[in-house]
Amino acid sequence: MTTITSIKNPLIKKIVAYQSKSKERKADNVVLIEGKKETEIAVSANIRFSKILFCPEIISENDARKLVGRQFDTAEIYEVTEEVFSKISYRETTGGLYIIGEIAEKKLSDLPVREDSLFIILEAVEKPGNLGAICRIGDAAKVDGIIICDPHTDVYNPNSVRSSLGCVFSNNVVSTDFESTIKWLRENNITSYAAELRASEFYHKYDYRGKTALVFGTEATGLTEKWIQNADHRIKIPMLGVIDSLNVSTSVSAMVFEALRQRNFYMK
Repeated sequence: MTTITSIKNPLIKKIVAYQSKSKERKADNVVLIEGKKETEIAVSANIRFSKILFCPEIISENDARKLVGRQFDTAEIYEVTEEVFSKISYRETTGGLYIIGEIAEKKLSDLPVREDSLFIILEAVEKPGNLGAICRIGDAAKVDGIIICDPHTDVYNPNSVRSSLGCVFSNNVVSTDFESTIKWLRENNITSYAAELRASEFYHKYDYRGKTALVFGTEATGLTEKWIQNADHRIKIPMLGVIDSLNVSTSVSAMVFEALRQRNFYMK
């Protein structure tokens, strides 16, 4: 175990760089993990921890070991002061534990495809908070995968991890491009439904009990024309007030849980 007492320590400087620079995280293929729930989900998802930092004034070594499990014996362990922990902590209440994990990128070919598979597709998602919220929805609905096409944000942005409460780890999340996704959908006979304001059909009128992919665009501009033209169906949510659209995560929730309702929430 190594003790770190200075905020100028090279590892601390590296962590600070990871927090603000996606390029740094991607270059080293790492994800930053804070918080009890996030850590528990990362452990259950078998995320490999390379470095574990804990502040003994906030959490005891024994409690940190219990939370992390066997990886406390395989990762590099650092005991840090409160000043150092405050420097790297991305949020106010993290429980005194900070973890650097390794990312195992998933591909479309890794996604399970069954006769009733359900997927969420996001085009050009921009806001980490929205991505995190959608990951929570995906976890709650036990979707088979979340596909992010041409992303404008890093899946493992600290804000995504935080707002997802660690559900970026419990979902099968794939980052890819439009062409690859369309090809994969057609090869696997998955019916795609594009959420689109100009659509003439309401979403609740379709049958989502088969292989289904629900496709969503950005809040600002919606889906691009290539998705609208290539999706099997165009659907929309009835809007009865003066506003014409919902937050994207709210739209995802409405449509995903309609699909689950039709499947009787997988209850026999």
